[in-house]
Amino acid sequence: MKNALTAEWLKLRTVRGPWGLVLAIGLMVVVGALLSWLIVADYDTSPPAEQARFASADSSVVITPVVQFLVAALGALVATSDPRLTALTAVPNRKRLLAAKTALVATAAMVLGAVTLALSVGTSWLVMGDRPPPIAPWDDLGDVLPWAGAAVLSILVTGLVGLGLGLAVRSTAVAIVVVGVLLWGLPAITPMLPDPWNVDASAVMVPYLVWEVAGVVNDPPLAPSAAVAVLMLYALVTLGTGTVALLRRDA
Repeated sequence: MKNALTAEWLKLRTVRGPWGLVLAIGLMVVVGALLSWLIVADYDTSPPAEQARFASADSSVVITPVVQFLVAALGALVATSDPRLTALTAVPNRKRLLAAKTALVATAAMVLGAVTLALSVGTSWLVMGDRPPPIAPWDDLGDVLPWAGAAVLSILVTGLVGLGLGLAVRSTAVAIVVVGVLLWGLPAITPMLPDPWNVDASAVMVPYLVWEVAGVVNDPPLAPSAAVAVLMLYALVTLGTGTVALLRRDA
């Protein structure tokens, strides 16, 4: 297992694609900080009646969906970087190879998610200062931890979804397109469904599950524990499909 994990890590850090994704995540943190600064600057120059209608200046809310997509793309790259399965020469055991890929993606997703949330929330907090709600959505660290934890969990899940889809379809481009549909396409369509299907369908979409897991939604369709279960189901279904494809595929 150690040799398989080392080999997967070596492949990941010696190609350009993953570093480009990490750079894109870093750029999103910078863009998010700039967005927070612009919102706060506008807030400070607005009359009190308009200030009450401002949205939060928390940039993590804006960049989390993008980071979900980028980490899912990273998972797809890990799955498809060796389309001919030449790694089986060094690691003949396919289950061990799959375990190494899964561990690598899960670790990378957790680290990237935690660092991104810490930087985006931290910079937003510095920019917002001691301004009152709604521009500053938290009073102390305890208020932000549920959202940050839910966001990191969603990033972990999307990374594993990208890995599972990549193993299943053996194409980085197709896997990324499917991830885009799951994260952005379907959530844009479900609110257009007739009642009550629109609420029920939207409740199980990844962008909404993050809020339900965090427990910050008034009268949510799903309790936090149920939302966590649905998120994990996304990972289990896609990873399960990818596992079956890998175990049955000819090298």
